[in-house]
Amino acid sequence: MVKKQRAFLKWAGGKYSLIEEINKLLPDGDRLIEPFVGAGSVFLNTDYDEYLLNDINKDLINLYQAIQKKPQSFIEDAKAFFTEQCNQAEAYYHLRSEFNASVDSYYRSLLFLYMNRHGYNGLCRYNKSGGYNVPFGKYKKPYFPEAEIEFFAEKAQKAIFICEGYRQTFARVQNNDVIYCDPPYVPLSKTASFTSYAGNGFGLDEQADLANAAEETVADKKATVLISNHNTIWTRKIYQGANKRKAIQVARTISQKGSNRKKVGELLALYKPAK
Repeated sequence: MVKKQRAFLKWAGGKYSLIEEINKLLPDGDRLIEPFVGAGSVFLNTDYDEYLLNDINKDLINLYQAIQKKPQSFIEDAKAFFTEQCNQAEAYYHLRSEFNASVDSYYRSLLFLYMNRHGYNGLCRYNKSGGYNVPFGKYKKPYFPEAEIEFFAEKAQKAIFICEGYRQTFARVQNNDVIYCDPPYVPLSKTASFTSYAGNGFGLDEQADLANAAEETVADKKATVLISNHNTIWTRKIYQGANKRKAIQVARTISQKGSNRKKVGELLALYKPAK
């Protein structure tokens, strides 16, 4: 059995625990396209010749490109922020302010990793002005993911990273591509929404439009599309056009206390081209 690879970022809604189920549904192909790459667990745990990886979060893509180009320099520079002195609330808020004021893409990439590991619960959140606003996490000794970054950097040589809207990424699809979509999930309740993750709302209209994009792409491009989401009445309705829908129970990973991590229903919707 091949060892599962963890992403180097902590990520709300990361797909590490779902990899086996996703891989059962993803077909063989030359290229995997991810319009919502997030922490990249599916990218890290699949084996395609090429990857086209998109996310609307510019800081995330900027980080991936920095690691892809100069992994060892990045690791050495990033390590400087994983010290006892930097793991204090005052230092964290100072560096967060520096991040929000900086236009230097490389410095922002270093601080993005620092805040991901030192901020509360691995959340990634911005205010309406575009400022990163996740509070300090109060961890005893944040883990520096050196081995995970090295694995990512090696695999990234097969990838192209882009930052655009999901519809623009769908426009790049070619025949026989495989597309995996992990959009911001439909909230299970009115208060449980992470859709402000990149400062862009991803509401019910966008959810339905993504399902439309999947149907159109399968019909036009002979490509396969797999979408994951919460299993709700709404998602079961918008994914009615899928060839296969698979419901599974998955443990939540966003709660800080393990005892509070309840299982939630996930839905995988697979759209396949006609033979």
